[in-house]
Amino acid sequence: MIQGDRPYTRNGEFLPGQQWPPGMTRVALSVEYNGVPYHGFQAQRTGVATVQRTLEAALSKIAAEAITLVCAGRTDAAVHATNQVVHFDTLAERRDRAWVLGTNTHLPDTISVRWSRVVEPQFHARFSARCRTYRYLIYNGAVRTALQHDQFTYFHRALDLEAMRAGAATLLGEHDFSAFRASQCQAKNPVRRIDRLDIARFGDLVILEVRANAFLHHMVRNIAGVLLAVGCGDCPPGWVAEVLASRDRNAAGVTAPAAGLYLVAIDYPARFGLPPQVPGPHCLPFALGRLPGLEGGGDGDFRGGG
Repeated sequence: MIQGDRPYTRNGEFLPGQQWPPGMTRVALSVEYNGVPYHGFQAQRTGVATVQRTLEAALSKIAAEAITLVCAGRTDAAVHATNQVVHFDTLAERRDRAWVLGTNTHLPDTISVRWSRVVEPQFHARFSARCRTYRYLIYNGAVRTALQHDQFTYFHRALDLEAMRAGAATLLGEHDFSAFRASQCQAKNPVRRIDRLDIARFGDLVILEVRANAFLHHMVRNIAGVLLAVGCGDCPPGWVAEVLASRDRNAAGVTAPAAGLYLVAIDYPARFGLPPQVPGPHCLPFALGRLPGLEGGGDGDFRGGG
């Protein structure tokens, strides 16, 4: 399995000079999950429940061998996903139907595999991704709801969406987002590029949709916290630019709760042949970039989100 000085690594990035092992197949999956019962996506040494460990255990039963996997983006505790993409390498030969329906029989109701595809060795769930999109859902009614309370963030004060949009415009483009990263963030470089930040209302729901090349730890939740402060009138729209320029996390205020956050799309090059995605969650019938009340917009179908 070695050609020159470049050994193949299971699930790793497949680089020029490497030799693909005979009989090995790389499989990509789209996974939906309710993050509330889990301590995030990534497996942890402490043995607490995570999406990764739960999914790996179910896949290992279908493959009849130990399966480990790589995800497109690690989500925190209680954060949801409608289109998390993972990949794994396996010697098992199974149809897509087995990877989807068979795996789901071994999963709890809070995790569901949506589709499966055999992909070329050059596909990597994390490194092949061109951008990622999150949606943050705020239930903005006068009285809190007892239904789906762990699927939205509740905020009872009236929100001025035009003020929030004015503040959000400052964040578009490439910036140092140190003021919007968690203190425990391990990223070496705080510079990220936000391509789109839309805000819309759908009944009592206020929706933030953020698309970027990558995200820092708690970045979306910290952006949501800042924009909520602007929307309710506690801070002017210009404060967002001040927070960004400060590069100081202490300037950004409160981190918004995890309950309203969803990883909804991962964008991959079309050459990988992944299915078109429906961002969701299911209560929102809107395509990416086409939230209600927004003029124009839309990027067509992404590939790779399920």
